[in-house]
Amino acid sequence: MEAHRRGGTTTPQSWTIVLALFSITSVIETFGISQIGAFLPLDLKAMGLPAAEIPRWVGFLNALVFIFGLPLVPVWGVLADKYTRKLVIARSAAVEALVFGLVALSRHPWQLAGSLLLVGFQLGNTGVMLATVRDVTPRARLGTAVAVFGAMSAIGLAAGPAVGGLLLDHLHTSIAAVYWLSSALSVASAVMLTVCLREVRPATVPVGSVVALARAAMQGVFMDTVTRRLFTLFGCVLLARQMAWPFLPLVVERVSGSQAGLASAIALVVGTSALVGGVISPVAGVVGDRIGFRPVLIAALVGAGVTLAWLPAAPTVFWLAVASGAVAACSAAVSAMVFGLLVVEVPAERRSATLNLVYLPLYLAGIAGPAGGALIVGLGLPVVFYGAALVVAAGVLLAAGRLRRGARPA
Repeated sequence: MEAHRRGGTTTPQSWTIVLALFSITSVIETFGISQIGAFLPLDLKAMGLPAAEIPRWVGFLNALVFIFGLPLVPVWGVLADKYTRKLVIARSAAVEALVFGLVALSRHPWQLAGSLLLVGFQLGNTGVMLATVRDVTPRARLGTAVAVFGAMSAIGLAAGPAVGGLLLDHLHTSIAAVYWLSSALSVASAVMLTVCLREVRPATVPVGSVVALARAAMQGVFMDTVTRRLFTLFGCVLLARQMAWPFLPLVVERVSGSQAGLASAIALVVGTSALVGGVISPVAGVVGDRIGFRPVLIAALVGAGVTLAWLPAAPTVFWLAVASGAVAACSAAVSAMVFGLLVVEVPAERRSATLNLVYLPLYLAGIAGPAGGALIVGLGLPVVFYGAALVVAAGVLLAAGRLRRGARPA
C-alpha cells in the first residue's frame, strides 16, 4: 500500500503569481511547439525532400515527439510530488530551449528526427503545473484559475505560427531563425521559473521508491473505472486530432495553391483553431455546469466528427480556417468536460497523481495518431481526416453508452 506524509506549501506565494508564472511558461512552450507543427512541411521542403515523401515524413516525425515522453509520464509526476515541483517544471523549459536550438541547426531529415526525439524529455510539466495551481488557489477561484491556465496554451499555439508567418513572409528570415527565437524565449522561461517560483509541496507527500510510486499511479488510473473511461474518451478525441492536425498545413498548401504568403495562410488556419479552442474551453465549462457534462460531451463529439470529415473539402483558406476552428472548439469542449469530471470525481488521495497523468492519453495518441496518418496518407490526404472522424465516432458511442448519466460538478 502506498504511504504518505504530510506536505503543504513550504513558502507561501500568492496564487495569482503562481498562475501568472505558469501562464507565461505555457505560452512560451506552446509558442515553439506550434511553430514546429505548422512549418514542418516547409522545413522538409527546404531540406530538399521530394514532395511525394513529405506527407509520410510529417506523420512519422510528429510521432517521434512522444516516444521518449510516454514512459516518463508517471515518473515526472512522482518526482515532482516526492521531491520538487519547481525543478521538474523548470527542467521542461530548459530542455525545450535545447530542442528548439537543435531543430534550428538541423539540415537533414534524420537530424530533425533526432532533435524531435528529445522533446520527450521536455514533456510532463503540464499536469504538475495543474496540480500546483489547484493546491494554491482558493476553492472559490479554482474554476477561473484552471480556465485561465488552459487558455494560455491556446494563446501560444496561435501566436507561434503567427509570429513565424510574419518572420518568413514579411521579414524573409530563414525557418531556423523562427526556431532560434523560440529557443531564446525558453531560456528566459527557465530562468524566470528558477528565480521567481517558490516551491509548492502537495498536501500529502508520497513515501517510497520512485518506481513503485510511478507504478502505483499508473495502476490507480487503469484500475479506477471512472478514470479509465474518462481517459479512454479523452484519448479518442486526442487520437483524432493527432491523426489529422499534422497534415493540416499540407491541406492549406493544397487549397492555397501558391507559395506566396503560404506561411501566413498556415498561421491563419492553425492560429484560428487555437484561439477558438481557448475561447470555447471556459464557455463549455459554464454550459456544462448548467445542463450537465454528458450532453455537452456528446454534442461536442458529434460536431468534431462531422467537421473533421468535411474539412478536406473546404474550398478556400477562409473556410478551412472556419472548419479547423470548429474542430478545435468541439475538442476544447470535450477537454473541459473531461477535466471537470476528473477534478470532481477522483478521490482526494489520488487526485494529484491522476492530474499529473492527465495528458497520458495525449502521449499515446501523439504516437499512434501521426503514425497512423502516415500509413494511410498514401491513399489520399482526405482519407486521413475521414479516419480521424471515425475515431471520434467511437468516442460518441463510448460517451453515449458508458459515461454515468447526470454527471455534474459538485
